[in-house]
Amino acid sequence: MNKKIKIIGVPIDLGFGRRGVDMGPSALRITGVADDLRGLGFSVEDLGDIKSPIPELCNLEDKNVRYLPQIKDVCIKLSDTVYKVLQEGAIPLSIGGDHSLAIGSIAGVSKFLREKGKRMGLIWFDAHGDMNTAESTTSGNIHGMPLAVSLGLGAKALTEIGGLSPKVDSKNAVLIGVRNLDEREKRLIADSEIKVYTMKEIDEKGMSNIVKEAIDWVTRDTDYIHLSFDMDVCDPSIAQGVGTPVKGGLNYREAHLAMEKIAESGMLFSMDMVEINPILDYKNSTAELGAELILSAFGKRIFY
Repeated sequence: MNKKIKIIGVPIDLGFGRRGVDMGPSALRITGVADDLRGLGFSVEDLGDIKSPIPELCNLEDKNVRYLPQIKDVCIKLSDTVYKVLQEGAIPLSIGGDHSLAIGSIAGVSKFLREKGKRMGLIWFDAHGDMNTAESTTSGNIHGMPLAVSLGLGAKALTEIGGLSPKVDSKNAVLIGVRNLDEREKRLIADSEIKVYTMKEIDEKGMSNIVKEAIDWVTRDTDYIHLSFDMDVCDPSIAQGVGTPVKGGLNYREAHLAMEKIAESGMLFSMDMVEINPILDYKNSTAELGAELILSAFGKRIFY
């Protein structure tokens, strides 16, 4: 694995109607995650935050894709930043912020790899499908659309960020931990043919087998893995400070084991950690867990 990491804060909370995830980057920084990554032997630079507008100061032009122009602008900036980080030979670690930021991070990674004649596999941990479009959504919240956008579905203003669409081939994408889907979203997921592991399958097969299958699946004909981790994939009993908590999620060891297996693959190329909401948290415990999971993804082990 590359030994240089650049942290990019994205304090965006335009993708969802509930405020608070804009404080997620600060909550993660307070944990000391940058110093802990240095303790694992990485050179770490924090690039600060990409400025994001405040929802109350924005005009809501289209209720089916809420704050589209503003989210587009933030994602373009993030895409450009991620692309530059990769050009400089470092791993981009994007910390949010709501999950709409993944539209930008994945666009930047895809552009860089495409120019190198390479391709990415995508592993997406989430309680939700994030596969809605303007036509299927019941809320208009773009944080429920980033996976669809990355697969080339949805508003052109978003799918065209970074150039070529789709950013990821559906056969190279895996969704893990899902347990809350809209009916129309279920059809979109089925039609997309991405690989999906629900919590039921995790219960039946065990996390170790699930993640091994997922890694094998997304790296069959690709070169690297982009990991997008929504903290709401974890059960609210260990991660209460998230934008949209759903009961029945990953427990502490399941979440860490998943990250440890991805680290062992040696394929991790870039990462998002999103949807931490300190307003709903207790003593920053969700950000502390998020930081721990980042460390596991980058190779921290129980015993060396």
